Amino acid sequence: MSTLPVIAAVDGSEDSTRALEWALTEARLREAPLRVVHAVRTAAPRGAEPPAGADAPDSSVIVQTREALAGRTGLPELSFATLDSSAASILPGLGAEAQLLVLGSRGRGGFASLLLGSNGMACARDADSPVVVVPRPGREVHTDAPEPAPGARVVLGMSAEFPDPEDPASDPALAFAYREAALRSARLHVVCAYPWPLVAWAAAGEFVPTAADQEAAEAECRQLVAERIATLKETFPQVTVDAEVAAGDAAGHLVAAARGAELVVVGRHRPRAFSPVRMLGSVTHAVLLHAPAPVAVVPTAQELAEAAAASGEDAA
Repeated sequence: MSTLPVIAAVDGSEDSTRALEWALTEARLREAPLRVVHAVRTAAPRGAEPPAGADAPDSSVIVQTREALAGRTGLPELSFATLDSSAASILPGLGAEAQLLVLGSRGRGGFASLLLGSNGMACARDADSPVVVVPRPGREVHTDAPEPAPGARVVLGMSAEFPDPEDPASDPALAFAYREAALRSARLHVVCAYPWPLVAWAAAGEFVPTAADQEAAEAECRQLVAERIATLKETFPQVTVDAEVAAGDAAGHLVAAARGAELVVVGRHRPRAFSPVRMLGSVTHAVLLHAPAPVAVVPTAQELAEAAAASGEDAA
């Protein structure tokens, strides 16, 4: 078990209050301390500015948050910090000090009409730990898909390819989803979409995929999902897994599956060869924007290993 805290970013907004409540529950489930942070750049005389991210006197937001939690029972171990920095510059870096970073989908700044704020997007893309973005309630999902079966569920968006061809067993998003399902006594709902149709159109004389071809593609995808699920079955024998394999729009299938879920888990896009740039990927981006449940974005195995080495923690 990690000794690092769960970190919740607050700014006094309703969105951050919802994220804090989610983080409190998560810290209790993980038996981890919770660190509550507020990043705000304070005004200081020229030449007297503290280093970015330095602890500052408690902000009014931290004072109000501390007072709101005073007297509540069953809380995890709590600590509070006001960081003298802009949220955009400091929050992603906090992942190196956390086993999980939690924030709301929107803060006080920016355009209220946006579905996801810049801080949430930056943390999901760049943090060295898994990041959970808690959405505003009431997000509507327009889909013809049937309602998911009732009961506690953790949804995992699984790519139709191994995350690391050189190490097929390395799948941080799958491990994270299994663990979350075990902590919540929930079933794991794995959603994997395979690309179909393979061509949008075909000229006369060109090959057109048949129904048999689609059946073969689906069977191959089901086999891949079964193999990946099996890698952690013995580690989490208490978790029941349901696999959903569907054609086409991965983001649409995931958003539909998110209805009534406790958490949706997606992986961060694996960087292109020789590129240090971290990416979310179009499916992860769409799920963050539209899923009606909290969304966890899990870094790649390489990113987690590098962060663990830097902190002295185990990568798992």
